[in-house]
Amino acid sequence: MNLDIVIMAAGKGTRMKSKLPKVLHKLAGRALLGHVLHTAAQLKPRSVILITGHGAPEVIAFSADSVPANSPFSLKTVLQEPQLGTGHAVQQAVPELGDEGISLILSGDVPLTQMDTLQALVTQCAGQQIALLTIEPADPTGYGRIVREGDAVKAIVEHKDASEAQKQIREIYSGIMALPTHLLKRYLSLLDNNNAQKEFYLTDVIKHAVADGTAVAALKITDAAQVAGVNSPAQLQELEREYQKRAAYKLMEQGVRIADAARFDLRGDLACGQDVSIDVGCVFEGRVWLGDEVQIGAHCVLANCTIARGVVIHPFTHIDGGKEGATVGAGALIGPFARLRPGAQLGEEVHIGNFVEVKNSTLAKGAKANHLAYLGDATVGERVNYGAGSITANYDGANKHRTVIEADVHVGSNCVLVAPVTLGAGGTIGGGSTITKDTPAGALSVARGKQVSIADWKRPTKKK
Repeated sequence: MNLDIVIMAAGKGTRMKSKLPKVLHKLAGRALLGHVLHTAAQLKPRSVILITGHGAPEVIAFSADSVPANSPFSLKTVLQEPQLGTGHAVQQAVPELGDEGISLILSGDVPLTQMDTLQALVTQCAGQQIALLTIEPADPTGYGRIVREGDAVKAIVEHKDASEAQKQIREIYSGIMALPTHLLKRYLSLLDNNNAQKEFYLTDVIKHAVADGTAVAALKITDAAQVAGVNSPAQLQELEREYQKRAAYKLMEQGVRIADAARFDLRGDLACGQDVSIDVGCVFEGRVWLGDEVQIGAHCVLANCTIARGVVIHPFTHIDGGKEGATVGAGALIGPFARLRPGAQLGEEVHIGNFVEVKNSTLAKGAKANHLAYLGDATVGERVNYGAGSITANYDGANKHRTVIEADVHVGSNCVLVAPVTLGAGGTIGGGSTITKDTPAGALSVARGKQVSIADWKRPTKKK
């Protein structure tokens, strides 16, 4: 049957103590709402209806950017203003829902619900009955209780409205349900706010369904993280660590050696070959591929890059390939304290040492820049040795220009290569030179002032 997904994302999130709408706070590098939209897309719905309220312009802009123009489902947004409860929120989505099909109701601040769990809930609904996702948490305080007669669900009672006996019930409603859309519309029209909070509860749909003779089933799970919401920075941090622990253990099950799962952060997609090792404090963002036998030292940050077999990345290295991506060839040695920026393309057995920065440059097999250097907009040949303190001056104040360093060139320490310039194969650049013209192959090129020594010179002294 056609599936429409309704995502409630109107809340202010007062306890977050932030100007940012709660659903846009990030977990694992992605907004909470982004996680929910990603999972929703996996279910291949006909449409997604996003209920906005607080920070609506920001939330709408984010969701529009998160769902590509060629998406197989339509994204619609509605505004809940004022905010009079969860039932009132879903009532705002009614004009965007067709009469046939199944509606799946999610919360924009519950990021870790798994696709297969939601699929099982939709299957249980089957277009015939209401299906609730439930759990028995360690502490059910504050949650709506599931009241049963045998296996049948007869009501959901909000904590503030529950009797002392009902408060002893451990099974609670997660906030996620699937139900036939025509029934959702019918029961939403019957809601009232005769309760302790004077709000229109979505959970009262169950009361009307039972009175109407509609079957209500519950899919009870045991994984609390899947239904955990975020209402405070502390809860966000707890879910962050849960997410990271699960990501780390999933990688370790594939054979990756992670020094400490509690000091591992994945904020994108990480794929690894065999015998990869990752030390403590590393962060992976965007799309990262680590080939066989790659070693990542402590406190490295890798984003949008491909690291080939046998590469060793020493501690405190930062690689960010941006939209262009960065690549490191097999057997290369990078760091410590190295920085590779977008467009860095390193060949096999390249050495990039401490405090070396590479941007929009290619380095061929065996090239080395071991200390305190900058290579920007450069093409570097095989076996080049690039001296400490040397830089490519690639920007003239208006435009970027390229430096070409051909194979087997040795560049001395503290050289400035003023682009555009080409250093001929096998040449040597004397230390301290400022090169503004092409240099011939095989030659020693020196461009610096003549050394002068003045005998018996005395330093100035301070006046008394």
